[in-house]
Amino acid sequence: MKTVINRGITCCFSGYRPEKLPWGQNENDNRCVALKEKLNDIISAVYTSGIRHYICGMALGCDTYFFEAVLQFKEDHADVTLEAALPCEDQAARWNEQQRNRYFQLIQQCDTETYVSRKYTPDCMMRRNIYMVDHSTVLIAVYDGRFGGTMHTVGYAETNGLEIIQIKP
Repeated sequence: MKTVINRGITCCFSGYRPEKLPWGQNENDNRCVALKEKLNDIISAVYTSGIRHYICGMALGCDTYFFEAVLQFKEDHADVTLEAALPCEDQAARWNEQQRNRYFQLIQQCDTETYVSRKYTPDCMMRRNIYMVDHSTVLIAVYDGRFGGTMHTVGYAETNGLEIIQIKP
């Protein structure tokens, strides 16, 4: 039986992968540490406004930071649920071993896994993003206007009337 989530209490996330971040994969960089702190503050603020369900697309980079921040927040807030919205079953197949290990450890801790496709297709990432927006009322986006999946997700969220909280990396 599929769990029905109330869109009005749901927040989704979109953000850049490491290659688009000024610090790359260096999570010890002060800018990355500051971004993670900002995510913690925003998660707390949207929780205060009534958000209880969080959806993450589980990509490398900012998605991982968001997922980990919600997991930490969830430790003190039993009413929080976390959903991994996955574009396909083999999303992490081409990642390095360390990235895959982190990904699978995180997936094991989510409350719900939703796959938009069994196999990779050219549009499965975008269909994952559409799914997240269609099931949310708030989008948190690490976004500075650059072309790509986050830009399309922000545009789709704007068209659909979501509240958008933008963080510039």
